[in-house]
Amino acid sequence: MFIGAGTAVNVVAVLVGSGAGILLGHRLPERTRTIVTDVLGLVTLLIAALSVSAVLDPVLTGAVGDQAPVLIVLGALLVGAIIGSLLRLEDRIAALGGRLQRRLAPADAPADRQRFIEGFLTASLLFCVGPLTILGSLTEGMGDGADQLVLKSVLDGFAAVAFAAAFGVGVMASALSVLVIQGTLTAAGALVGAFVPDPHLAALTATGGIVLAAVGLRLLAIRSVAVADLLPALIIAPALTQLVIVLR
Repeated sequence: MFIGAGTAVNVVAVLVGSGAGILLGHRLPERTRTIVTDVLGLVTLLIAALSVSAVLDPVLTGAVGDQAPVLIVLGALLVGAIIGSLLRLEDRIAALGGRLQRRLAPADAPADRQRFIEGFLTASLLFCVGPLTILGSLTEGMGDGADQLVLKSVLDGFAAVAFAAAFGVGVMASALSVLVIQGTLTAAGALVGAFVPDPHLAALTATGGIVLAAVGLRLLAIRSVAVADLLPALIIAPALTQLVIVLR
């Protein structure tokens, strides 16, 4: 398979899955769509917990010490949240969703527009923040195959069915996010090689788990966390890991 095939398969999986979900969603009553969203929120929390467990990874604790991993994740989230809020990332992504909605469904009512934006934002974050996105894209870019992204594609395809049944065509638009983000990471892997050492990747994965937990809280309507504002933390976490390793 050519480099980038994993991302291409993932994009197709999201499009096909969301298309099936859109066809199915109109046939489901509101309470069914609500419980589907709740299930997605619970499963997202499960995925988040599995990712956060990377904070106990022996590779990370061996590199920075037993106490530092939690502080690295905390520091990354705090600094990342400040940067993200100052850059208004949540508002910018919501605005992008609004522009896509006006192009794809210009006649929709304001409530439908908000549903589109929520579907686009939530699906984009879920499909693009997880550890398989980062590790799989970098691995494929380095020429080690697309197996991880193919697995992710299957998972994303089924998730897209459920998401699109609840949120509609906004989930289909998230395929653009998958294409841009995974494509960029794959290109980075091809150009730079294995530039994220294992301890740094573990810190990034644990931090990403917290971000996914925030997505789960949104899906469960517990708290509407500005998840996109937390995204810079994914860059800060490896940087803080390197800083601790240097100072230790």
